[in-house]
Amino acid sequence: MNYTYILTCRDGTLYTGWTNDLEKRVRIHNEGKGAKYTKSRRPVVLTYFEEFNTKQEAMHREWEIKRMDRKQKIQLIRQNKG
Repeated sequence: MNYTYILTCRDGTLYTGWTNDLEKRVRIHNEGKGAKYTKSRRPVVLTYFEEFNTKQEAMHREWEIKRMDRKQKIQLIRQNKG
């Protein structure tokens, strides 16, 4: 499986990406080995994810989410918690 995800950093920053191993990706970010963007914002918490069959679908959804503004991302997170 492939996943599109949103991580929430300790300062409230939202980080979007895609992976085929969510658990490993979150662990890597929290160990400070992830993207430069989250190294100084640890710890991170997985606040949203979607599952896809193909890498291309996950990458396309990541692109769509990255184009959203912060308010839209927060709304997406809230809609999927319920």
